[in-house]
Amino acid sequence: MKKRLFAFLSVLVFMVAGFGMTALAINTYQISGVVSAAISTSETRLVQQRLKSWGYYTGNVDGIYGSKTRSAVRKFQQVNGLAVDGIVGPNTAAAIGFTIKSDDNSTSNNDLYLLAKCVYAEARGESYVGQVAVAAVILNRVESEKFPNTIAGVIYQPYAFTAVSDGQINLEPDQTAYNAARDALNGWDPTYGSLYYYNAATATSSWIYSRKTVVTIGNHVFAI
Repeated sequence: MKKRLFAFLSVLVFMVAGFGMTALAINTYQISGVVSAAISTSETRLVQQRLKSWGYYTGNVDGIYGSKTRSAVRKFQQVNGLAVDGIVGPNTAAAIGFTIKSDDNSTSNNDLYLLAKCVYAEARGESYVGQVAVAAVILNRVESEKFPNTIAGVIYQPYAFTAVSDGQINLEPDQTAYNAARDALNGWDPTYGSLYYYNAATATSSWIYSRKTVVTIGNHVFAI
């Protein structure tokens, strides 16, 4: 409860203080993320298949709720008089012809998409193992009492990731980033439980060097 209150207060402070576009992006994504986390990978494939057969969607039927799928959903919603938000909620799902299943144990497409975005923004120049490692650190933080308990909360925690501060989080992830995010979600942790990582060639914080090094993968040092 304390962690959730702290996360809420952190977002509220950013909104009031008005820290430019970064704070706006944090608030907007978290608000929309609560709703768009509703459908599973199989349901996303179903949405893609039906929207493709109706001419709204032109991408691959891959179960990835990326920008093309969101755009197709928005077009479908506009034509059919639904709220145009790019999110497959209960009303949009009913219009497409299915009922959203509730599964509290499944990872949402929204979480996968956001995790892949962070991996791509933070580590697209790293090896595949290095990209999985970055995703694993995010998931390790979710499980730690020291950090927010959601993927969005960890990624958008103030000053936690350079890619959020400089806007690279808004880049579209590639398939490698998606694969790396999935492997981390499936339990692969090349960092052995690390909670931090940094580039020793560019890091300027003296505090980060005080953390115990666990492993070095590519340009990143992973630590606890």
